[in-house]
Amino acid sequence: MATTSPAGGTGGMRSGLFARRSLESLVAQPDEEGGEKLKRAVGPVQLTALGIGGTIGTGIFVVIGEGAELAGPAVVLSFVLAAVACMFSALSYAELSSSIPISGSAYTYTYASLGELVAWIIGWDLVLEYGVSVAGIAVGWGGNWNEFLDSTFGWEMPTAIATSPENGGVVNLPAVVIVLAITAVLVLGVRESARANLVMVAIKLVVLVFFIIVAFANFSSGNLTPFAPEGRDGVVSAAAVIFFAFIGFDAISTGSEEARNPKRDLPIALLASLAICTVFYVLVALGAVGLASSDQLAGSEAPLAAALDDGAGISWAASVLSFGALIAITSVCLVILFGQTRILYSMCRDGLLPRGMARVSPRFGTPARLTVVLGVLIAILAALVPLSEIVKLVNVGTLFAFVLVNAGVIILKYRQPDFPRAYRVPWNPVLPLIGIGFSVYLMSTLEWETWIRFLGWMALGLIIYFAYGYRHSRLRSHPEEVA
Repeated sequence: MATTSPAGGTGGMRSGLFARRSLESLVAQPDEEGGEKLKRAVGPVQLTALGIGGTIGTGIFVVIGEGAELAGPAVVLSFVLAAVACMFSALSYAELSSSIPISGSAYTYTYASLGELVAWIIGWDLVLEYGVSVAGIAVGWGGNWNEFLDSTFGWEMPTAIATSPENGGVVNLPAVVIVLAITAVLVLGVRESARANLVMVAIKLVVLVFFIIVAFANFSSGNLTPFAPEGRDGVVSAAAVIFFAFIGFDAISTGSEEARNPKRDLPIALLASLAICTVFYVLVALGAVGLASSDQLAGSEAPLAAALDDGAGISWAASVLSFGALIAITSVCLVILFGQTRILYSMCRDGLLPRGMARVSPRFGTPARLTVVLGVLIAILAALVPLSEIVKLVNVGTLFAFVLVNAGVIILKYRQPDFPRAYRVPWNPVLPLIGIGFSVYLMSTLEWETWIRFLGWMALGLIIYFAYGYRHSRLRSHPEEVA
C-alpha cells in the first residue's frame, strides 16, 4: 500500500529527502518546459577556453613561489602530481556532463545519484564556493590593477578607493568595477561571453609563452641542485598547495546546456583544458626554477617577474607579468561567475529556490535577472567584506564536490548501467575511487577553522531547504520524475 509523503502525495521515501531525479527527466526537462531556453551556442574550442580561463589565474603567477619553498626545484614534480590528482575527477566530470548535459554540474549529477537532500547540500556548497571565489578573485584583480599601474606608469590609485576596509581602505572600487563589467558581459549572452574569454585566454597564454621562451634561453642547470631538498614529503606538501592552481576546469560542466554538441564536446573540453593547463604549468615551473634559485622564487610575491629580473636581467618584466595577471584574473572571474549563475539557475528551475529567478531573457537567452542579482551581491561582498579567511572555504567546497562527482559515477554505473553514455570512465570504479582518495586526503590538510565555517554555512543551507526548498521542489509536484 502506498504511503503518504510529508508533502501530501504518495510514494513514501521515493519522494522524500533522498528522492532521486531520473536521468531521463533531467535530460528531457529543458525541452519540456515552455518559454525561452538557454541557447546552445558554444563549441569545443570555446568550452576548452572556458576551462583554461577558469584554471589559469593568479595561481600560476604566485603559487610557484609557495611550491618552491616547500619542494625546491622538485616543484615541477608537484605540478605533475597535482595534475594527476585532478585528472581522476576530470574523467568523472567528463562522463556525467556528457550523459546529463544540463546546467548545474555537481549539483545535477548528485540529484540523479544520491538524492535531493545531498544535491541541495552540494548545490549550497557550490553557491558558497563560486560566490566567495569570485569576490576573492575580484579583490585580487584590484591589487594587481594597482601593481600594473605602479610598474608601468609609476602611479597608484588612492588606498581609500583601491582596497577594502580589511586592508585599510574604504571601498575596493576596482573590484566592484570588474565584477559589474563581467556581469554585463554574461547578461549579453553566452556566445559573447565565450568570445571575450577566448580573447583573454589567448593573451594570457601569450604572456606565459613569453616567459617560457626567455626562461629557457637563460636556463641555468645549476639552479636544479639539490633537486628535491625535502624529499618526497616536500613534493607532496607542495602538490597539496599547487592543487588549487588547477581548480576551475570543472566550470566547463556548468555550461552543458549551452554546448552545441555536449555529448562530444564536453569530454573533449574537460580533458583538453586540463592537459593544456598542465603542460603550461610544468613548462613555466621548469623555466622558473632554471632561471632563478628556489630561495629567490620563495621570497617573492611575484615569483615569475622576480625570476625574469634576477635570472634574465629584464627589469620591465614586472609590467608584462602584471598585465598577464590582470587578464588571467579577469577570465577566471568571468568563468567562475558564469558557473555560479548556471548552478543557481538549475536549483531555481528545480524549485529548491524561487523559480522566478530562473527566468531566461527572451532577448539575450541568458538568466539575466539571476545574473544581475548575483553580480550586485558579489560586488558588494568584494568591496566591503573581509575575505582573507572565508576564501579558504573555496578549497573545501571544491574538494567536497569532487568527492560526490566521483561517487556519482560509481553509483550510476550500478543503478542505471544501460543509460546511454557518450563517454565512460575507464576502469570504473577503480579510477573514481582513486579520485575520491586524493580529494579526501587534500581535505584532511585543511585547517579546523575552515571546517567550522563550512559546517556553519551548511547548517544555514539546511534551514533554508527545510523551510522552503523541500516544499517547493519540482519532485513534490512531479512524482513521476522520481527515479
